[in-house]
Amino acid sequence: MQILLPPSESKATAGDGPALDPASLSFPGLNPVRERVLASLIEVSGRDDAQHVLKLPAGRAEDASARNRVLREAATLPVARLYTGVLYDNLDLAGLDPTAAAERIVVFSGLWGALRLTDRVPPYRLSMAVSLPSVGRLSAVWRPAMREALRLGDGLVVDLRSGPYASVWKAPPPAVAVRVFRERVVDGETRRTVVSHMAKATRGRIAHDLLAAGAAPRTPDELLKTVADLGHTAELNGTNLDVILHG
Repeated sequence: MQILLPPSESKATAGDGPALDPASLSFPGLNPVRERVLASLIEVSGRDDAQHVLKLPAGRAEDASARNRVLREAATLPVARLYTGVLYDNLDLAGLDPTAAAERIVVFSGLWGALRLTDRVPPYRLSMAVSLPSVGRLSAVWRPAMREALRLGDGLVVDLRSGPYASVWKAPPPAVAVRVFRERVVDGETRRTVVSHMAKATRGRIAHDLLAAGAAPRTPDELLKTVADLGHTAELNGTNLDVILHG
């Protein structure tokens, strides 16, 4: 089983290790595109229109641009400690076997393409939704590179990515995308709605629970049974695992 995660806008603010070594990163076939995106990001981050191009929030634009400009020299830290935020809080990597988590989790990124938890990179700011002037829209740039370079081996893929990151690489079968819905009874009618904030938390908990249990489902049906046994309400709809929150 491989678990695919999106990155998080919230990140650690500083590394504590050596500068970036691109040759050390997982999925080395992505390195040519990584270099193009990295060079373009550094260049754009020194421009007056960096906030607009990179779609940075006003209060964080100056700090984010400054970090991006020194990515080649900045101290690095493992991906396992880089990303924070709701999904990663609920993933609770500190409470998991680090070896098992590193073997099973792949994190997608607008800058790096895809990473394992043990890869060391500096804190950065770049969304997959951005279009860099000398590179183009990142999702379009990464898509062919991912097709050629990303190989996860046989086994079930559990896809917990959000839309922009899911669009750059379609996992081969067997693969299941996890969706999260809230179910309420309104005027006697059961209704389901898509949730956002709680979806991130739920995806993090699903990943944590699967890894903590040492689960190794081989098919979508086995995944459904495992998730249900772990206390979640879920349904299998084609290639989607729909997790249902009540209330």
